[in-house]
Amino acid sequence: MTNIDREKIFIDKVSEKKTIVAIAGLGYVGLPLALSFAEAGYQVLGLDVDGEKVKKIGRRESYIGHVSKNRLKDAAALFSATTDFKLAGEADAVIICVPTPLTANRDPDLSFVRGTLESLLPHLKEGQLLSLESTTYPGTTTEILRPPLEARGLIPGKNYFLVYSPEREDPANPDFRTQTIPKVLGGATPACARAGLALYGKIIARMVPVSSPEAAELTKLLENIYRAVNIGLVNELKLVADGMGLDIHEVINAAATKPFGFTPFYPGPGIGGHCIPVDPFYLTWKARAYGIHTRFIELAGEINSGMPRHVTEKLAGALNERGMPLKGAKILLLGMAYKKNVEDMRESPSLEVLKILLDRGADVSYSDPHVPELPPTRRGSYNLTSEPLTPENLEGFDAVMMLTNHKAFDRELILRHSKLLVDTRGAFPAGPNVVKA
Repeated sequence: MTNIDREKIFIDKVSEKKTIVAIAGLGYVGLPLALSFAEAGYQVLGLDVDGEKVKKIGRRESYIGHVSKNRLKDAAALFSATTDFKLAGEADAVIICVPTPLTANRDPDLSFVRGTLESLLPHLKEGQLLSLESTTYPGTTTEILRPPLEARGLIPGKNYFLVYSPEREDPANPDFRTQTIPKVLGGATPACARAGLALYGKIIARMVPVSSPEAAELTKLLENIYRAVNIGLVNELKLVADGMGLDIHEVINAAATKPFGFTPFYPGPGIGGHCIPVDPFYLTWKARAYGIHTRFIELAGEINSGMPRHVTEKLAGALNERGMPLKGAKILLLGMAYKKNVEDMRESPSLEVLKILLDRGADVSYSDPHVPELPPTRRGSYNLTSEPLTPENLEGFDAVMMLTNHKAFDRELILRHSKLLVDTRGAFPAGPNVVKA
């Protein structure tokens, strides 16, 4: 069979919706993607090492807040999940959506990608498409995925298709969903790119092809480094504004009225989520191989990573002005998730604030409608459950700190009944009991 024949067969199957799509990794990226393919009429097989996730999918229960159980129920006829990776051999396309965290030394940790590939490798076959969506450094697709496949006789563009197409999920953003977010894709060869565009183009409104997997990998890093650097800028400006007695949120909102040349970013207690705190280190690590020191990116990282300590110092100072030490003070933290209106706590700065306060002897509780119990994290295990927000409960704390401005928080109630309110998100107006941090 010729290369052209394989490409035509693959694209024809896609067009006729006879393609079976396997998604390896059913987390915040993989599950919405799997549902999107099922909703478009494709048979989807979910693969995950977490048996509990697989069981919940079988029961049509959602374990991600912004993914409704109705979507799972509606997709039941076309979407199933398993821990048995050998079933990947039945698929026409295999998409890898697994985490890419950092090591303890803040170097790229590709163990999930490598482990997933190792599980898939014995079952991959000619004519399939393999796509990596995990955020990573330029060269991963070519250097990590391609060689073991070639060792098995699978040559990209000749007898299978290899692409990199980074995820662009923004959990709980009501304005965008998987299908409406433009998707970047780079193929190992032109034929690989055409096959990938044909597949993803059936569920994504706009595809954005680039020249190579490396270009697509760097595109994803640029998107998140852009955010990390600009957040670092406004966090530094917040420190300056604090020193001048100015409200940085007032300044940003005024600047945002300029209709060109300015994009507003907002400060906070730090940065969280899987992407922004992690992705810059993937590029700085790779850049060192080329003798390049990414000083600008690393400086932004230093500023952002210092914000949890800055806001705790603001809290300590505010308590001290009221004649109370931080040690022994009863503190209520509002919001443990890394961003508003989600349950995701990955790399949340709230966890770092919690650790700092506990280390300094404070009596700390939290309230988060999206996180009823605080699970063990890499920073430690805390036997804490979410506190109800009642007038009596709020009045029992020496200080309340707003860390994640969930929509569900009753701001009027919090403002009225907090003895001291430390606001790290610009969520409250100035007042006698409000300290901006």
